[in-house]
Amino acid sequence: MSRYKKVDDKVIQHFKDLIGEKNIITDESKMTDYSHDEFTLSDIARMPEVVVKPENTEQAAKVMKYADHNQIPVTPRGGATGLCGGCVPSQGGIVLSLEKMDRIVEVDTDNQMAVVEAGVTLMDFYEAVNDAGLFFPPHPGDESAMIGGLIAANAGGARAVKYGVIRNYIKGMEVVLASGKVIRPGGKVMKSSTGYNLLNLFIGSEGTLGVVTSAVIQLMPPPGTTRSLIIPYDDLKQAIETVPLLIKKKILPMAVEFIPKEVIVRTEEILKKRWPSQMGNTYLLVILDASSEDEIDKLSEKVAEISLEKGALDVFVADSPKKQKQVLDIRSKIYESIKEDNVETLDIAVPRAEIANHVKKVLDVQEKYGMWLPTYGHAADGNVHTHIMKVRYKDGQITSLPEEEWKEKLHLVREELYKDCREKGGTISGEHGIGVVKKSYLSYVVDEEEISLMKGIKKVFDPHLILNPGKIFE
Repeated sequence: MSRYKKVDDKVIQHFKDLIGEKNIITDESKMTDYSHDEFTLSDIARMPEVVVKPENTEQAAKVMKYADHNQIPVTPRGGATGLCGGCVPSQGGIVLSLEKMDRIVEVDTDNQMAVVEAGVTLMDFYEAVNDAGLFFPPHPGDESAMIGGLIAANAGGARAVKYGVIRNYIKGMEVVLASGKVIRPGGKVMKSSTGYNLLNLFIGSEGTLGVVTSAVIQLMPPPGTTRSLIIPYDDLKQAIETVPLLIKKKILPMAVEFIPKEVIVRTEEILKKRWPSQMGNTYLLVILDASSEDEIDKLSEKVAEISLEKGALDVFVADSPKKQKQVLDIRSKIYESIKEDNVETLDIAVPRAEIANHVKKVLDVQEKYGMWLPTYGHAADGNVHTHIMKVRYKDGQITSLPEEEWKEKLHLVREELYKDCREKGGTISGEHGIGVVKKSYLSYVVDEEEISLMKGIKKVFDPHLILNPGKIFE
């Protein structure tokens, strides 16, 4: 028997009275969109009993107070671009969608800070920041993602090696607790040693400790110029070993991606665009930024010199906006090019010196189970994305696997790669979060004492366990 109260007509009417009928969805056909995120398998989807869309923090607080008093589960939701079921209403109940809280309250150029509500999309945020002549470095990927969700997952992206992840830019926030009380940790300050850092506790907590309704975000001056280098290698190990050499020479790129040729070829076919190099079996995509053309020329020369010494076949420079756009268009569409056959995208992070060894394990597992496991990722921060596919790939040919076969092998592949992650001192999620999909593997990389402490923190913030239940922990 469920510990939670069901949402009945009385509850729904209360919410209509509380925040307006226009902000309530009960029609099942319309609620279907709120039953899942971007994770491929539909078996984790769950229908909410009601979708509630507050327009401000006060309304969100009233919803939470009522839900807590009546022990109704609440699942906070942003843009639902996640890949691990983090905003799936696993216990039904209320989906608290922040989509209507989409105001950019302020872009403060004097303090280089922005104040935004949780429902602001990354696309709109970038536009406002750029218009103000400033720069928000993190680029987690899908620009329809919302700020609240990015904070909940502590999203990262390719630029993390130089500029860090979302956590590095959140200076303050407004949070509705499970009780309906509102707190505002942090603010427009660069330093604070005033008590426990509650701000950081909420970042990456996947909506299990509180509902972020707005945030104060640090911005930066924009880089003077950027340049993309495409560096082909025959050997992945040589490509990966180039990265620490760059950093030892005090070259810190904006991003360094490793990408196998096979996924580039498939993306080229779909986009009808051409990657600058057809050489080699794997590529490093190195994106540099600098204050001037002269500085970026010198950086490019150093990167080329080090790469060629390490076995690179050549160095191709995308030095015009048009060339850079073509390269980044292909890179950004890799996931879309394989999405149709993708079952799950892993998010393992290992020490960067272990990337090549982990990818070798991926290739061994691919051969063992006869499943295509295309793998690419962030070479400078160790974040490796392996796609578990429901197809075989051999000699450029793709063959579909029977459903019963790939479903049977899915857990076996996950388990082998997560165990390898543990052995190499890694973690099972670098930027996507745990959600529903990875929670049974949390103990592979986090010991029981730490998990016990996490559960204790959860209990302090959410005594009735109504906030995003079923996430992170078993």
